[in-house]
This record gives sequence, C-alpha cells and structure tokens, in this order.
Amino acid sequence: MTPGCWASSVMTGPVCQPQSRKNYAGTSPVTKASGRSRIVLARHARNRRLADAVEQWAFCSLIPSPGARAYYDQLRARGKTHRQALRQLANRWVGILHACLQRGQLYDETAAWQHLGSAAA
Repeated sequence: MTPGCWASSVMTGPVCQPQSRKNYAGTSPVTKASGRSRIVLARHARNRRLADAVEQWAFCSLIPSPGARAYYDQLRARGKTHRQALRQLANRWVGILHACLQRGQLYDETAAWQHLGSAAA
C-alpha cells in the first residue's frame, strides 16, 4: 500500500484527528505510568500492513529528504535506537501527511521540517 493509496482511502474516512491517524498507523508511542515509574513503549494494537508501509516510507525517505535525514540523525544523536528513531520519523511523516490533507496543500520540504532550522536545508 503506497502512502497515496493510504491517504485516499483510510485518511479521508471517519478518522480525522492527527493523533487518531498516528494511533491507527501504529507510530504513536504508548506511555504507561504508575506511581513514580513511567515507561514509553511501541504501540502493538495497530493496522499491521499500514504500520509496515509507513515504516518503509520513513526508511526510504532518509536519502531523498534532507529534512527527514536531519531529524533521524538528531534522534540517533539523542541515543534512540534505529527502530525507535525510524518509528518516530514515521510518526512525524503521518503528522505531515495529516497537515497536507487538512489544508489541501502539496508537500513542501522546507515547511515540513522548519522546526529543525538550517539543518534540513
């Protein structure tokens, strides 16, 4: 399933909030807290095919997108594993796709990764 196919079928349905889309794709983390302990885990309740497609999309975006590469490298520098950084990048991509669909705009590399500053340019 390509991101375009996903956007046209799944993303225009009743799921309309960015967090709902991220949950459905399985890219958003699950936080469990009890008392003074807190742990953040990967989401396992998800659409597996969609999660695989989004993760592949994130991995394949590392070469053509300087913003995605800068974001991934930033996550790795903070001590995230490859899988964690890729999942967080995929979560960011779902958010970017949501914004494009909501605004009816095409993807813009500079606008999508402006929070990174000059690192994405």
